[in-house]
Amino acid sequence: MRAARLVGSAALAAVAAGVLAGCGGTPPKAGAAALVGDERITTATLDGAVRDWQAQFRADPVANQMRAYPGDTDQQLAAEALSESDMRGALNMLVKIRVADEVARRNGLSISEGTVDRTVAALDRQGGARSVTLAYGLPARYTRDLARYLTVQDQLALRLGADPADPRGARTTTAMQGVVDRFVRTAADMDIKINPRFGSFDPRQVAIQPVRQRLSATESGTA
Repeated sequence: MRAARLVGSAALAAVAAGVLAGCGGTPPKAGAAALVGDERITTATLDGAVRDWQAQFRADPVANQMRAYPGDTDQQLAAEALSESDMRGALNMLVKIRVADEVARRNGLSISEGTVDRTVAALDRQGGARSVTLAYGLPARYTRDLARYLTVQDQLALRLGADPADPRGARTTTAMQGVVDRFVRTAADMDIKINPRFGSFDPRQVAIQPVRQRLSATESGTA
């Protein structure tokens, strides 16, 4: 689809080499799954979203097929989350949605409800907006939030010179790299903190990395 898919799998998938380090700082307070600037994503919100998603996803064969054959990087991360951590996968998208909103603000993109409607309609033509949302690891009530996230990518790519008629051409490729750069820089400036239970945020990939179990020197065989 063109709407919300012009940027495609490369947007936010590529790591902008040498751009910025990971977020530091203190972890979020108890009860918070993440802090995105001044906004708090509570563990209760996340728990509820994942419970709803699990029930809806099991009943949606189209969403299951999309997760089995993911079409872009965010869906690939969601598919991994099915086996690793549904909570991390959902939180990853909730954070990315907020990053996209800030990207839109900083770049003067006006994402109207009508534009979001067109993205939802485009998703409906590609298997159903509800199923696409479930494939991304979020329950159906986040369909418009996901559509807005995808619309920001699409509109920014167009702003940077992407050619909808030539999605693999040089102009579009350059624009997509620009989208990656804007998202990376914005994410790094937003003071994003993740509850260590769910992993750590890497602004270079605009994604939550899984928890890494650290072995002692003796356990790892390096002593």
